[in-house]
Amino acid sequence: MKIHDQKLRELALAVIQVENRAVAALADQINDDFVAACKLMFNCTGRVVVTGMGKSGHIAGKIAATLASTGTPAFFVHPGEASHGDLGMITRQDVVLALSNSGETGEVLTILPIIKRLGVPLIAMTGNPASTMAKFATVHIHVGVEQEACPLGLAPTSSTTAALVMGDALAVSLLEARGFTRDDFALSHPGGSLGKRLLLMVSDIMHAGSKVPSVPETALISEALLEMTEKKLGMTAVVDADNRVVGIFTDGDLRRMLGRNLDIHRTAITEVMTPHCTVIKADMLAAEAMRIMEQKKINALIVVDEGRCAIGALNMHDLIHAGIV
Repeated sequence: MKIHDQKLRELALAVIQVENRAVAALADQINDDFVAACKLMFNCTGRVVVTGMGKSGHIAGKIAATLASTGTPAFFVHPGEASHGDLGMITRQDVVLALSNSGETGEVLTILPIIKRLGVPLIAMTGNPASTMAKFATVHIHVGVEQEACPLGLAPTSSTTAALVMGDALAVSLLEARGFTRDDFALSHPGGSLGKRLLLMVSDIMHAGSKVPSVPETALISEALLEMTEKKLGMTAVVDADNRVVGIFTDGDLRRMLGRNLDIHRTAITEVMTPHCTVIKADMLAAEAMRIMEQKKINALIVVDEGRCAIGALNMHDLIHAGIV
C-alpha cells in the first residue's frame, strides 16, 4: 500500500484539530465541581491517590507525578493491584482521584466500596456523568469528548488528552493556591538543571583552603605564574598582608602583558594585575556567579568573606561541571 506525504500531513492535522476542540471544550467544565475537587485535594491531610486502568492509568500516573512535583503529595495505585493488597496504601486521610473515560472500568469499580468504607473522598474524572463511577463519587469532573482523534473511534486519543489537560488544570490551580514557588519546585527536583540553579551555592562548588590560588602583593609575575600553574584555575588572587584581595591576575592579563616585553623575574605582579576586581560571597547562588561571569565577560571569580579576605575561588569549568550551564 502506497502512502503519500500530503495524506500523512492531512491525517496529522486532523488529529490536532479534533484534540484541540476537545481541549477547548474543557473550559465549560471549570465549574463548581472543579472547585470542589480542588478544595478536597487542598485540604487533604494525607496524599492524593490517583488510579486508572489501561490508557487512563498512564494518564493517572502522569497526573500523580505532576501533582507531587507541584506541591500536592500524590502517588499512583494500579486498580488491579489494589484488589490484591495495594489498597493498604490508601489511608483515611487520603483523597482518591479515579480516571475512566467510560466510568465503568471493572477494576476501578471493584475497589470503590472499600474506598467508601474507609470514608475516603472520591473524585471521579470520567466522560460519562451517568456512569457508576460518576454517581459513586464525592465530586465528578466531566472530561467527555465528542469524538476520538482515532478514525476508527477506538483508540483513546482525544479522551486521554482531555483527562491529562484537566489533571494539569487541577495541579496548577493547587500550586497557585498553596503559594508554591520556584524554590519549592527546586527542592523536589534537586537533580534537574532548575534545581541546581536555585539550590546550589557558591560554597558548594568553590575551591577552598590550600586549593585557592593566591600570592602576596609583593610577589613577582614569575611567582604568580607558578601559583596559577599549580592551582590550575587560570588565575590567582593578589592579596595584602591581611589576606584582603587587592586584585586578580588571570590568563587574560598574561596575554595582554606579553606585548610589553616585561621581565617576569623582576616585575611586580601589581603592575600587571587587574585591581578592584569583581568578587563574590560564598552564600551566593552559583547561578548568580554564572550571571556575573557572563555579564562581565570573565572566566573566574575570587570568593571573599565580609572583610574581603580570599576564602575561595571558582571558574567557568567549575560551573559547567556542576551542571549550572
